Amino acid sequence: MTYLTEVLPSLLQGALVTLQVFFIVIILSIPIGAVLAFLMQVRFKLLEWFITLYIWVMRGTPLLLQLIFFYYVLPSVGITMDRMPAAILAFTLNYAAYFAEIFRGGIEAIPKGQYEAAKVLKFSPFQTVRYIILPQVFKVVLPSVFNEVINLVKDSSLVYVLGVGDLLLASKTAANRDATLAPMFIAGAIYLILIGLVTIISKQVEKKFNYYK
Repeated sequence: MTYLTEVLPSLLQGALVTLQVFFIVIILSIPIGAVLAFLMQVRFKLLEWFITLYIWVMRGTPLLLQLIFFYYVLPSVGITMDRMPAAILAFTLNYAAYFAEIFRGGIEAIPKGQYEAAKVLKFSPFQTVRYIILPQVFKVVLPSVFNEVINLVKDSSLVYVLGVGDLLLASKTAANRDATLAPMFIAGAIYLILIGLVTIISKQVEKKFNYYK
């Protein structure tokens, strides 16, 4: 118990960094993914090809490789970033691609007749998206979105490869210093708590959106 009180402050400090990465990436990647999904509905071949290529690259290469690329490779062509911005950029672009595919599936699940009904009601494109499409899309994609959010909690540990002082790096440092695996187990428990909280929130949000059945 004494050791726990000694090592816990540094682990909690690392957990705050993990949460910082998590929230920034969520705030950025979900809106970007949604916008990309709607842009994919625009029948403009060049735009469609570019977005498809972007999603293919982001989903087809490991996130770890993308982190290394943004922080270690880009400086060779004169683009230099600090550790945290490089990590945020890599995570955001990666998860935006996944969210784009999730939202695309939700949009395409909406019956075409609803678009025609919106035209009959003289809704503008913005009103159609705001009042008819988005409420239904969000309900359809919520389980998949929250699955990705849970994955992000775990994937955030990858920032340690850039030397960002997150929870995993803090636990590894303590474990190496004290020659014990206890900090790693404590870090695992913290991750489980975070994932548990996200799961509870997801259930509550899904329950609220049952209104749209």
